[in-house]
Amino acid sequence: MTSGTSRTSNRWLSKTAVNGVLLIAALYTLFPLIWLLTAAAKDAGNLLGGDVFSFEGFDLAHNLSELTAYQDGIYFRWYGNSLLYAGIGALGCSLVSVAAGYAFDKYRFRGKEKLFALVLLGVLLPSTALSLPLYLLAVETGTVNTYWAVLIPALVNPFGVYLSRIFSAGYIPDEVLEAARIDGAGELRTFWSVGLRMVMPGFVTVFLFQFTAIWNNFFLPLVMLSDKDLYPLSLGLYNWHSNANADPAFYPMVVTGSLLAVTPLIIAFVVLQRHWKAGLTAGSLK
Repeated sequence: MTSGTSRTSNRWLSKTAVNGVLLIAALYTLFPLIWLLTAAAKDAGNLLGGDVFSFEGFDLAHNLSELTAYQDGIYFRWYGNSLLYAGIGALGCSLVSVAAGYAFDKYRFRGKEKLFALVLLGVLLPSTALSLPLYLLAVETGTVNTYWAVLIPALVNPFGVYLSRIFSAGYIPDEVLEAARIDGAGELRTFWSVGLRMVMPGFVTVFLFQFTAIWNNFFLPLVMLSDKDLYPLSLGLYNWHSNANADPAFYPMVVTGSLLAVTPLIIAFVVLQRHWKAGLTAGSLK
C-alpha cells in the first residue's frame, strides 16, 4: 500500500514538473508575440518611452494607415513579393523534393547511395555560405536583381529530399506501385496519381519548412536584389529599421509591419496542422 502511494506521488510530481517546464517554454515562446501585439498599436513616443504592455496610446488604426500610405503602399508590394517568393518557391521545392525522394526510395540505379550521400552533404552547408556562389551564377545567367534570383535557389532543399525519401519509404508500399504498373500506368502517372497522393503529409511538411525558411530569408535577397520594388518583407523592414535610427517615426511602421508579417505563417500552420502533425509523427507508432 505504501509502495503504491509512493508510485502515485512520484507520477504526480513527474507530471507537474513536465507540465511546468512546458508552460514556461510556451510563455517564453509567446512572449515576443505578445510584445508585438501591444507594441504595434503605439506611436513612436509611447513605444520608446512608455510601458509597451499597457494600452495607453492604443491606436492600431493610425499605424496601419501610416503603413498603407507610406511611399504609395510599398509595404504591401513587399508583402506580395514575399507571398510570391515563399508560395511559389515552397510549392516548387516540395514537388522537386518529393519527386527526388521518391526516386531515391523506389528506383535502383548506379551510384544511388553515393549520390544520396552528396545530398546529405548539402544539408550540412549553411545557406549563407552559398549566397556568394549563387550570386556569381546569377550574374553569369543575367538573373541578378530579378524575381528569378530568389525563386530559383529556393527550389532546392537537400533536407527536403532526405525527408521525402523517409516519407516515401513509410507511406508508399511497393505492392501498390506494382499494381498500378500492372494496370498500365506509366512511371510518371504512377508517381503523380499514386505516389504523390500517398505521401501528401510529407509534401505538406516540406512545404511548411520551406515556406517558413523563404519567408524569413534575409541574406540571399540582400545579396541578389538592389531594386526596392523586388524586396521581400524581411529586406524592406530592415531598410526601414535602418532609417529609424535617424527618424524614430519609422519605429511604429517597423513594428506594425512585423506584426502583419507573421500572420501568413500563423495561418499556414493552423490551416495545415492536420497534415504536418501527421507528417511529423509518421513512423512513431511503427
